[in-house]
Amino acid sequence: MKKIILIEDETSVVSFIKKGLQESGYEVSVAFDGRTGVQLVQANDFDLVVLDIMLPEMNGLDVCKEIRKTNQHVPILFLTALGTSENIVLGLESGGDDYLVKPFKFIELVARVKSLLRRSNGISPQEIAEPEPDNEHVFQFSDLIVNDYTKKVTRAGDEISLTSTEYKLLLYFLNNPEKVISRAEILDAVWGVNYELGTNVVDVYVNYLRKKLDQQDDNKLIHTVIGMGYVLKKP
Repeated sequence: MKKIILIEDETSVVSFIKKGLQESGYEVSVAFDGRTGVQLVQANDFDLVVLDIMLPEMNGLDVCKEIRKTNQHVPILFLTALGTSENIVLGLESGGDDYLVKPFKFIELVARVKSLLRRSNGISPQEIAEPEPDNEHVFQFSDLIVNDYTKKVTRAGDEISLTSTEYKLLLYFLNNPEKVISRAEILDAVWGVNYELGTNVVDVYVNYLRKKLDQQDDNKLIHTVIGMGYVLKKP
């Protein structure tokens, strides 16, 4: 049974979400303030964090940043009544993987939860032995190497830490090298649910990935094709 922590201070919302997720087969823990939420995440092994932004003690953005200091892999789904692009981008920049704007339909919440859990196999790199370099799970493109078994990413020998969404985005590029991929294709493949195409979540995450992978201007791997999308190609 997948373990989810809900960090939310509105008791009516907590009751609604907890009951629904439990009926959907998930184990649900609850924290009613941000600071307690951080402590519970750090002390337990959760498969998913569902996080409100407006919280007592510590707001959701700061909670997310604290979690990411010690855990880059647990998926974080933001719940927010602040649905502007600026607020959504702030949530993603703090380390969130997805967002849902209040009010929302429970069926949509479940779809987001399932999508995030599918992306996270729950296996820690420290818990398994790394396969041999010729293993079918290893991708290499230029000086970038990704081991999809251990989730280890290196470029030019330097290890790179990615969030679960950044990792899935990179893997999608690696499975489609040299192909120009539209934003709509990326949304469908990486997020797995319908987003408003007016949002810039794809651009935000491509920029995150570039900052971590492309340290030198003359050695970039991810390129913009104006009016069409993005492409992974060798320098």
